[in-house]
Amino acid sequence: MAQHTVTLIPGDGIGPEISEAMRAVVAASGADIAWEQAEAGLPAIEQYGTPLPASTIEAVRKNKVAIKGPVTTPVGTGFRSVNVALRKELKLYANVRPARTLPGLPNRFTDVDMVIVRENTEDLYVGIECEQGSPAAAHLARVIEQEGLGTIASDAGISVKPISVSASRDIVRYAFDYAVSQGRSKVTAVHKANIMKHSDGLFLRVAREVAREYEGRVAFEDRIVDAFCMNMVTNPSQFDIVVLPNLYGDIVSDLAAGLVGGLGIAPGANIGREEAVFEAVHGSAPDIAGQGKANPTALILSAAMMLDYLGEMDAAAAIREAIEAVFSEGRTLTADIRAMSQGGAVASTKEFTAAVVEKLQTRR
Repeated sequence: MAQHTVTLIPGDGIGPEISEAMRAVVAASGADIAWEQAEAGLPAIEQYGTPLPASTIEAVRKNKVAIKGPVTTPVGTGFRSVNVALRKELKLYANVRPARTLPGLPNRFTDVDMVIVRENTEDLYVGIECEQGSPAAAHLARVIEQEGLGTIASDAGISVKPISVSASRDIVRYAFDYAVSQGRSKVTAVHKANIMKHSDGLFLRVAREVAREYEGRVAFEDRIVDAFCMNMVTNPSQFDIVVLPNLYGDIVSDLAAGLVGGLGIAPGANIGREEAVFEAVHGSAPDIAGQGKANPTALILSAAMMLDYLGEMDAAAAIREAIEAVFSEGRTLTADIRAMSQGGAVASTKEFTAAVVEKLQTRR
């Protein structure tokens, strides 16, 4: 195997613990990875005075591939999301979130196998906002009223939702190309075009245009987002690749994770034209940090996605098989997963990691 240099961003909270577990599993898979560590989140604030130092961004640009543990994002106040800032700085336009049933978990469904493809660069997540009572909010409200577009209350905060032809085309084409490369059969575009005709309506129009380029290779359909969510929780097996604008994609990808056991087992990737950042999509869980209780499955499965991206498919497949074997046996599970099952001994982060490593060593 060729050696690959990867930027490792451990994050904060439980991030360093699960990053250590992920590294042990990747090493046991036989993949030759040289890690270059960079900081983001609370450790970066302490060291650099900012949650996302320029040196971290440059490290990802240099190595082209990174994997990141969870980073705390303050709610309502404080700094903006490091995750969003990374995506914006590196133009990581595609967020990819597989949701696949693992054996041994008492989920309602046993046949979930879908991939959520979320547009990552625009929609409400661009952060164009006017604070309630600000001159900008008052000015924007006046312009909207003068143009005959409606009336905004004087005490309202305002967020802007841009949806472009170019970004919509990029993400839908990515979803179709992913379907072709992975042997998938259908792409579903999700929207609210019946109400937001000039933003979601644009997204749907572009999706239909792109879909025509893949006729005969990949099937296409579209669903309104609220109906889609109902369909998803009643019969998820009908969906394969799902492509959505940014906000809906964020919500639906968490919903999909809930169908298969929660965020603790949900891997993710952010893909751009030059760089890719793989990540556990769950939070930093500071309440259990340093206690050996964290479940590293999501970051380990994200590492398997990373290895696929690097062309190390055998190592990636081995990791997935080892994870499935440990879950299927049900003897060495962390507290969050054990709470879903019929009880039994709770494994620490290190014990779970050792069980996965053992499966990999046996396989090799």
